[in-house]
Amino acid sequence: MKIKITPSFRNKLKDQVEFIAKDKPGAARKFKSDILKQISSVSAMPYRARKSIFFDRDDIRDLIFKGYITVYKINAKEDSIEFFGFTKYEDNPFNR
Repeated sequence: MKIKITPSFRNKLKDQVEFIAKDKPGAARKFKSDILKQISSVSAMPYRARKSIFFDRDDIRDLIFKGYITVYKINAKEDSIEFFGFTKYEDNPFNR
């Protein structure tokens, strides 16, 4: 399956990496590298992550990484996975 990353996900990840880099630039680079590896590994088994706590749908999943929740949607028709949510400590990040 092809991995797609939305601009909003990319921006939130970038902001978090920049925040980490203020104190520990090396840790920020490792965090980004590790989370991108986790994201790319999802294509092999897209349903392995838990069903999303934000959406009541089987095709939307939450991948947990170091306490952060990355939310993605599986599109079987297009054979793709779209990462669109990145959150930690937000009560309602998607304004349901």
